[in-house]
Amino acid sequence: MDVLVIGAGVGGLAVARRLLAAGHRVRAYDQAPARRTGGKALLVWSNGNAVLNDLGVSLDGVGARIDRIDALTSGGRLRTSMDIAHAADRFGFVTKAIPRRHLMERLADGLPDDVVHYGMTCRSVTQEGSRVTATFAGGSTATGDVLIGADGHHSVVRRALWGESTVRPATFGTWQGLSPIDIDITDTTRHLMISGREGACGLMPAGDGLLQWWFDMPWSPADPRPAAPLAELRRRFGHWASPVPEVLAAASEDDLEFFGHHWNKVRRVWGEGRITLVGDAAHTMPPTLGQGANQTLEDAWVLGRELSRDGDDPAVWLRAYEKARYPHISLVSRLAKRNPANWRVPPLIARLFPETSQTAMLARFSNRLTAPAG
Repeated sequence: MDVLVIGAGVGGLAVARRLLAAGHRVRAYDQAPARRTGGKALLVWSNGNAVLNDLGVSLDGVGARIDRIDALTSGGRLRTSMDIAHAADRFGFVTKAIPRRHLMERLADGLPDDVVHYGMTCRSVTQEGSRVTATFAGGSTATGDVLIGADGHHSVVRRALWGESTVRPATFGTWQGLSPIDIDITDTTRHLMISGREGACGLMPAGDGLLQWWFDMPWSPADPRPAAPLAELRRRFGHWASPVPEVLAAASEDDLEFFGHHWNKVRRVWGEGRITLVGDAAHTMPPTLGQGANQTLEDAWVLGRELSRDGDDPAVWLRAYEKARYPHISLVSRLAKRNPANWRVPPLIARLFPETSQTAMLARFSNRLTAPAG
């Protein structure tokens, strides 16, 4: 089949690798002028690493292995601890924190030069009979047998299928950075989640002396951005127990980027005809469980499995892919939305529901996926 992929981020590149290996022709289109090298670090859990292994992508030599997640109070008291190393031993794939640019490099490595086309902003998608067409800024078009929307939170493909206003803001936003911060945790395999009355903080080693750090705060789209965000973070979180003050002291404004949390209800059928979606285009969710990229990778693997089946009508297999993914991804999405990090709750309620409790449940559920076969 001739497959068009809109978007060449983690999802688009994973889909391209999976479908090329299955013998399909793939053309991916991305609005960026070149492969993206920005972004901070992300957590690749055992389930995501299993898919990468099946795609021929190794994370050896990049990022940092994470063996434990500790949840602390803002005063430094341990709430809960989750043993990630045990899951790695059981399922055969480690959990790693890795800068996004390195994951993108590994996914792109070995792809034919004519697969990804940059500087192509998709404006609309249509289908007629057995053909689907993407129209780009400037009026150029591409036509194929199947079209995959891997164009993220602001997906043009999703809007063509579902209409506007299907993704809603959650109640928190994140200020984050990826910095060479020389403190004890940076060279460990320990991931800290810290929460208190003012919000939440995450600290995660990402390899090569880098520390991924973030602060979650109540947010709505109408809120004005602070003129000096780092000063605001220091005012709000600087009195927390070590190592939070040390991180804030070492950070700079150049390190910071912001994103608001968003969510959409996962649909049982999210495509139509010969068009479907993967990743955030289908299931935007808050980052509270660290599963966004991992669920996108699972999408790519299941989609490739279904499109490898015999049959004249690929629409049948696209619906089979959506049906197979729905129970799993709808659970993950609900857990991410209901995680206490997205609640405006008094401290007592937050203490009754430690923020890693749902993450532990998710780890047990997600890690049922071992190395995919075929």
